[in-house]
Amino acid sequence: MHGVFLDRGSLDLGDLDLAPLLDALPALHCHPATAATETAARVRAAEIVISNKVVLDAAVLAAAPALKLICVAATGTNNVDLGAARARGITVCNCRGYGTPSVAQHTLTLMLALATRLPDYQRAVAAGRWQQATQFCLLDFPIRELAGKTLGIIGQGELGGAVAQLAEALGMRVLRAARPGQPSAGGRVALAELLPQVDVLSLHCPLTAETRNLIGAAELALMKPDALLINTARGGLVDEAALAAALRAGRLGGAAFDVLTEEPPVHGNPLLALDLPNLIVTPHNAWGSRESRQRMVGQLAENIRAFVAGRPVRVVA
Repeated sequence: MHGVFLDRGSLDLGDLDLAPLLDALPALHCHPATAATETAARVRAAEIVISNKVVLDAAVLAAAPALKLICVAATGTNNVDLGAARARGITVCNCRGYGTPSVAQHTLTLMLALATRLPDYQRAVAAGRWQQATQFCLLDFPIRELAGKTLGIIGQGELGGAVAQLAEALGMRVLRAARPGQPSAGGRVALAELLPQVDVLSLHCPLTAETRNLIGAAELALMKPDALLINTARGGLVDEAALAAALRAGRLGGAAFDVLTEEPPVHGNPLLALDLPNLIVTPHNAWGSRESRQRMVGQLAENIRAFVAGRPVRVVA
């Protein structure tokens, strides 16, 4: 079968073993990246398309009469018109759980960096403030211990569970939020009840119509003024302008985001302003360990082999 990988550069930096993928699909043509104006031409003769973030909308699918399988090199499938794929009998498979250790580690890193004010102390040393100190240490920024603090988690899939396990190892108490709009049940706490209790809130849910701007001005107002907000899930879960206003006004202790509503943020973003206190923004790289990306290669190969054998796995459409 003829296949095309539209944006290999989003996955492979030249450090991965692609043999499993090439064994599953020897006739695979890889492009480092694909612009929107190039997509239709590149998928026209393909039977299998692999894409991470290249948009495959109804018009593109209509231009690919031979297409039988779309392998999304990610978990989220918002870049594929699933309805159009179903209508054309195109199977869509994604990858799942490949980045759990990497994202959980990154989440904890952000949490610890905020609690210890690591970026502030790094900047102080770089500015020569330690060298000019009158005593052996700098304690200019308040350091907080996470042991004994309460972590609230929104999203109780594999990632949320992994972060909860790490947090409990630090001695944190973990509260799990009920689904948006749902009351407390089954050990989960309604969001309005959870927010005032948490010292740290970590987001691990998908972006849907129900979760878009899940954390807005009203929700931020319910949180403790020294609480920390971590988002390694999806941009759009938080009203970024409201968060920037809360940080400037001192109504929140800090925030750390690995995701923004637009990526890359070519049109700017409220969270990229330089005057925001105790804010860390990383460039959607929480998932990007070599081990994580290699696991994705394995899952892509599995998805292709299973489809060819007539037993598709990880099917979303």
